[in-house]
Amino acid sequence: MANVTYQERRDALETYFDRTAVEAWAKLTSEAPVSGVRATVRAGRDKIRDIFLDWSPDQMAGERVLDAGCGAGQLAFALAARGAVVEAVDLSPTLLELASERAPRDLSGEVNFRAGDMLDPSGGPVDRVVAMDSLIHYGLDEMVQMLTGLARRADQSIIFTFAPRTPALTVMHAAGKLFPKSDRSPAIIPVSERALRKRIAESAALADWRVARTERVDSFFYISQAMELVRA
Repeated sequence: MANVTYQERRDALETYFDRTAVEAWAKLTSEAPVSGVRATVRAGRDKIRDIFLDWSPDQMAGERVLDAGCGAGQLAFALAARGAVVEAVDLSPTLLELASERAPRDLSGEVNFRAGDMLDPSGGPVDRVVAMDSLIHYGLDEMVQMLTGLARRADQSIIFTFAPRTPALTVMHAAGKLFPKSDRSPAIIPVSERALRKRIAESAALADWRVARTERVDSFFYISQAMELVRA
């Protein structure tokens, strides 16, 4: 994963989330009033987070979870409230500072924040991996490679999201290329569910894994699809 394409995209994401969009994400992940467009994004993200939680055990005492791309920590806190020990990793130290400030004090589990690459294996094995909207900026090849890296650490399941290739997302992706580079947020790359399933099934590195559940959320300006991989 140390190729130039991945590194350049990762660096762009770090700049965007740690500098350009910090204030916007602080509002989006709070209860502060936001514009109509961002309200649909907030509602969509809330639905996706609920799916992640529905697919996770109600009782997670003693379980280790990697939250890969934890952002402001909402999902990490919800999992820790169920007793999980969460390794919450994000590229943006600024977002992690915000998450630390918002951390509830009555969690039955714990959240340990770390700034860095979600594929860094130094944290050791975990029971589960969650990656909410953190793989959506990568193409199919990179996404499968990233899932392979996450699978090396996970024992039971990986829940992640991808941007499904729909007509609406395809148009938005094409339109985004018309803006000057300085005005663009990192591109969300639509991926075909059929192609993703095929690549996962054909990957020797993911031979021990299979697709379990999948569910799409379409909230106007927010379209995302949750997928669960489990040990075969």
